[in-house]
Amino acid sequence: MNSIREQVLEAEQHAELGPGDDERFSGYGVMGLTFSSGHVLALRRFPVTSVGPGYTSVWLRRPSGSWSIYADAPAEVSCARYFGAALEKTVECRVAVTWTADNSFRVEVGEEVDLVWELDLEATAMTQAMTAALSSMPGSLLASKSFLKAMGAAEGPALRAGRLGLTGTVPNRQGFRAKPRRMWFISRTSATLGGEDLGSRQPLRVQTRLGDFWIPQRGIFVIGSSSFDRFDPARHVAASAKST
Repeated sequence: MNSIREQVLEAEQHAELGPGDDERFSGYGVMGLTFSSGHVLALRRFPVTSVGPGYTSVWLRRPSGSWSIYADAPAEVSCARYFGAALEKTVECRVAVTWTADNSFRVEVGEEVDLVWELDLEATAMTQAMTAALSSMPGSLLASKSFLKAMGAAEGPALRAGRLGLTGTVPNRQGFRAKPRRMWFISRTSATLGGEDLGSRQPLRVQTRLGDFWIPQRGIFVIGSSSFDRFDPARHVAASAKST
């Protein structure tokens, strides 16, 4: 079987958008990871999207509860297009992902954030079973909001990740559908932010979310796709760059 790195690189090189007229993204990332310091980090890498160029982004929640997103594409065509209304800051900057071993990679964000994040991934009996089930599902099933809602309700406890929102509404008011196909747990991680060690993996005292997207209380890495309602200026909030 191909290593995790080989599977991710294959997803990177052969990413394609599924059918539909909604706003679609294909790639991989860390759904979210909570630290003993109270910080939360998440990663999104979408080589292809229907709204603009491929991009990489890092989400950062500070212990105060404020969220920022750092992306190597403008806010209008990256994650802030959907989550900007809940953010304190959006920054367009270099975001680098470097694989250091078959199951390990490093994420770096320069500029003023100065983030270095190391992660190791592992397959377990649970993630292998979930991957086998998810990879065999027809796309039409993963496009069903009712199915995604039921799957999220079942998967959260099964993965010991708290609440898991695979469908709902994001802060900018678009509906979303998250469609994982393959998954692994994060077995080890370390991160520094401006030279400060963020500590060990640890669930938050109160699980956090952005709109209906709940950040898992356990680190999960996925390959898959996401889709969002097509932007409607009469109903949705337009993305804009924010800095404070």
